[in-house]
Amino acid sequence: MGTRVFGEPVRRREDARLLAGRGRYLDDLGRNALAAAFVRSPHAHARIADIDVSGALDVDGLIAVYTWEDLPGRVGEPLPLLIPHPALTHGRTGYPLARDVVRHVGEPVAMVVARDRYLAEDAAERIRVDYEPLPAVVGIEAAARADRLVHDDVPGNVAAVVVQENGDAAAAVEAAPHTLEFRLAIERSASMPLEGRGVYARWDADDGSLRVYTSTQASTGVRAAVAARLGLPNGKVEVVAPDVGGGFGVKIVHPWPEEVLVPWAARLLDRELKWTEDRREHFVSAAHERGQVQDVRVGFDDEGRVLGLDVRIRHDHGAYTPYGIIIPIITSTQLPGPYKIGAYRAEVTSLYTNTVIVTPYRGAGRPQGVFCMERTMDRIARHLGLDRADVRAANLIQPGEFPYDQGLTFQDGRPVIYDSGDYPELLRRARRAIGWDGFEAERAAAASRGRRLGIGIGIYVEGTGVGPYEGGHVEIDTAGRVHVSTGLTSQGQSHETVFAQIAAEELGVPLEDVHVTTGDTRRFGYAVGTFASRAAVMSGNAIALACRKVRGKALRIAGEALEADPGDLDITGGVVHVRGDMSASVPLRTVAVLSNPLRYAFDEETAAATQFAVGRPPDEAPVAPGDEPGLEGRDYYSPVRSTFAAGAHAAIVEVDPDTAEIAILRYAVVHDCGRLVNPMVVEGQIHGGVAQGIGGALYERMVYDEAGQLLNASFADFLMPYATEIPRIETDHLETPSPLNPLGIKGAGEAGVIPVSAVVASAVEDAEGIRIDAMPLSPDGLHALRGGHAAEAPPGRGRDGAQPPAGGSGTLPPSETGR
Repeated sequence: MGTRVFGEPVRRREDARLLAGRGRYLDDLGRNALAAAFVRSPHAHARIADIDVSGALDVDGLIAVYTWEDLPGRVGEPLPLLIPHPALTHGRTGYPLARDVVRHVGEPVAMVVARDRYLAEDAAERIRVDYEPLPAVVGIEAAARADRLVHDDVPGNVAAVVVQENGDAAAAVEAAPHTLEFRLAIERSASMPLEGRGVYARWDADDGSLRVYTSTQASTGVRAAVAARLGLPNGKVEVVAPDVGGGFGVKIVHPWPEEVLVPWAARLLDRELKWTEDRREHFVSAAHERGQVQDVRVGFDDEGRVLGLDVRIRHDHGAYTPYGIIIPIITSTQLPGPYKIGAYRAEVTSLYTNTVIVTPYRGAGRPQGVFCMERTMDRIARHLGLDRADVRAANLIQPGEFPYDQGLTFQDGRPVIYDSGDYPELLRRARRAIGWDGFEAERAAAASRGRRLGIGIGIYVEGTGVGPYEGGHVEIDTAGRVHVSTGLTSQGQSHETVFAQIAAEELGVPLEDVHVTTGDTRRFGYAVGTFASRAAVMSGNAIALACRKVRGKALRIAGEALEADPGDLDITGGVVHVRGDMSASVPLRTVAVLSNPLRYAFDEETAAATQFAVGRPPDEAPVAPGDEPGLEGRDYYSPVRSTFAAGAHAAIVEVDPDTAEIAILRYAVVHDCGRLVNPMVVEGQIHGGVAQGIGGALYERMVYDEAGQLLNASFADFLMPYATEIPRIETDHLETPSPLNPLGIKGAGEAGVIPVSAVVASAVEDAEGIRIDAMPLSPDGLHALRGGHAAEAPPGRGRDGAQPPAGGSGTLPPSETGR
């Protein structure tokens, strides 16, 4: 197939354009469009008594004002519950514009359209809404008490109770030689992409068609939703995702209220219309994630092997459940990680609160599950006085045990069956990379200089490549250019590079001849979306299958031209030739010409495909039955179940004895995503994920007061790590190919973020000798934990944790109990 490109660290093709400022983001479009702005609720829970728009009518340049009463038919109906589930017994979604009641600060109440955004904002400020405040339900504890309800018709504020189990966990824990009970918690955070949400729509009245540009992770989903709400055929709605400045999950929700309202108003007004989100809007009206409280009971033997694990999780779902209960399902099924658990049960109660909705954020429930499992491993090690890595090793699934069935049901409704892996090797490499076995000497040397160091480690398994399908279309034109299209979107994952590498390898063409288009329903109309570390697995394999169709057709046509058996032909550098003999060859561009029988010649190349030049037998049709003109192919990849990537992270931290500031000195990642398409891209994904994970571990939290007001809804108050807080990340790759797909690949997009909180907590606990039960962990939080202990743990404590810490559990009751 010529020069190998699959598996090579090819530089990103996107960067030359993006770094030179030639990106085409949502707000770069529609310069002359009308602008929309929204009136949003300042209350977390209130009844709308009246909306007075009269003050806005004097604004010069005002075009229209809409409230829920103005929305006709399906436009005004509640937004769809995208992923129904039998356990989601009380699913609720909001209206595009609030009807009667608002349930979180930032919920849209009215839409204003004006000549420009400045005028739209001025008009919005003049609209007066009379609210009757209602008691707000804020936080998991308040939701569980249920003395106040978010939705009057949802008893106990419970949207769903999800149970995943394999064996009798309660009995196994009770019968185990050792047991522990403790509580863990992770607070809310949010995606914070560089570019917020945005929609630009234009209506063509002549042919009744609508084109929508939106900053989304699911362009085909937006098309289906808009078409359904506006009563249009799918074919009359085009949705294009331009350059998307980050998604991380928040842009997988579809449709957002604005994705319905802006196209609807554009059609109604017969004018181009655009809305782009400002940063405060993103904080209070987009989506958050992470918030959980976990009560753990674990039983284990003298070697630390887990005999039973029983976890009860309370999950904060915010005011509505548009994305179903995917996050609780993922938490409950990914929690066992790479370990053989004797018996397992997880019960997740998903609760409504008067806060911003909770939908997937990079990791999507996995960081919470891994935090629970890895903190449990550390507790077992401390209780038994064993090395934390050795306890993990004692529980790992072994390489010869794949496929390994965890006996659970994943987010796609398919069984959690790990397809391949080598978890002991991941642990071995992580220990080596971080210097686990020599750390005590490093710690002692630092302690002699007054420095306090700690080391932590964590392992995870990540379900990737979730279905149901993705497709790919490949076409070779008469200039030899290869055009690849797929329906899923791109928001920084290097699809232009990675998909081009797959196509170039499959077709035997130069990489520079491959051109990739994503997220444009005009080019590819059927897709699911970019989320859950699925793009390379799903679209990558679909593109490979489409390329194989094109390759087969090209070899057949070239065989006729060369009077050679197609089985004896190969393609190298865009030229079809007899294997081992480049002199007997024909360029792919010529094969593309020959693939399309012509009546008319437009140049010398096309003259070769006309009827008298080709000279096919008179008793054969120019286009054979079952064939079609052109050198192109389309195919789809639909997996029987998800693939499961895995990895191990380790870190060394330094904690200031006086200020309690935490610095990560070293960070090591060993990752297995099957066959690597591009190691450089995978490393970039891991590095970005680790950076977000550090943010979640040490900086980022959404702080609500009792009234449901978000107190840190700006970058002045919501902390994120800078480059100065991110250490050099040492990365190692392990490749265990997946047997489930033609390319043997697994996903990698979310891997970097998943175990970071668990690893950092382990390392800080090791440095301080104080149990870390909740994340994120700030210096003032750690200082408070220190103050809660009778005596500060001395630096220099060994990895085995043989000296249990003085004091209680640190952050949340009840304190750890066990036998």
